[in-house]
Amino acid sequence: MTLVDIEGRQLKLSNLDKVLYPAVGFTKGQVIDYYSRVAPVLLTHLSGRPLTLKRYPNGVDEKFFYEKRCPKHRPPWMQTLSVWSERNKGEVPYCLVDELASVVWVANMASLELHTSLSRDPIERPTAVVFDLDPGPGTGVAECARVARRLREVLGEMTLKAWVKTSGSKGLQLYVPLGTEVGYEGPGGTKEFARLLAGRLEKEQPDAVVSRMAKALRPGKVFIDWSQNDMHKTTVCVYSLRAKDRPTVSTPLTWEEVETAAEGNDPLVFEAEDVLARISEHGDLFAEVESTDQELPAG
Repeated sequence: MTLVDIEGRQLKLSNLDKVLYPAVGFTKGQVIDYYSRVAPVLLTHLSGRPLTLKRYPNGVDEKFFYEKRCPKHRPPWMQTLSVWSERNKGEVPYCLVDELASVVWVANMASLELHTSLSRDPIERPTAVVFDLDPGPGTGVAECARVARRLREVLGEMTLKAWVKTSGSKGLQLYVPLGTEVGYEGPGGTKEFARLLAGRLEKEQPDAVVSRMAKALRPGKVFIDWSQNDMHKTTVCVYSLRAKDRPTVSTPLTWEEVETAAEGNDPLVFEAEDVLARISEHGDLFAEVESTDQELPAG
């Protein structure tokens, strides 16, 4: 057990030498170090958002579990946001990670992945539309990049700007930031907007894109998952580690990198140290997602 002081907060860190990524020997101490160093940009995107922990106490090769309810043994200074749960028939207090100490505390819990709501408070109001591009069997990041490029073009016709990141797993994710009081459900909501746009691309490119949920339809195509636009769902946060063989990260991209990937020339896989180096060079490529106000087109 190691006692540390982080900006006046006292924390006990445990099992720092425990290997959480056995294939490369990446330890819990290295996980905490990464999250500590990426925190200045990560907090911009975590702050105020209900956080679901995805914990791997014995590493990526062993069992994991999701934890929506912020643990009762959380530090007294850890902030929470209560969200109504139909399943629990009551309010569930989610962790709010708003400072460096809470980032380190979450990392010490072996929550390798950080999954956030698309909302802050009020929870009914999303701050962005997200398109999750998931490559089906026989496709990969190049195909996702081509779909991302086309999505960007269509959104541009609506005078909407989009930012893109890797999922840190197989696909890409497009974010369209909003600044109006739009909801998730119903006409004019983000889910319907995303569903209609995904359907449009499927009609345009039926051999390359699918927007329907059936997994049998996905081989050889990129699935545009529009259903993530839901008050009760979460999306992996930008700069989150992923629980893969290696400590890959959900990494913001430039559109030039997407163009290169669309030609099959870049796998777009970034690990923790790569991401820290990219931040040193480019800053936070996702910063404008939090500062850009846009409005979905009427109808």
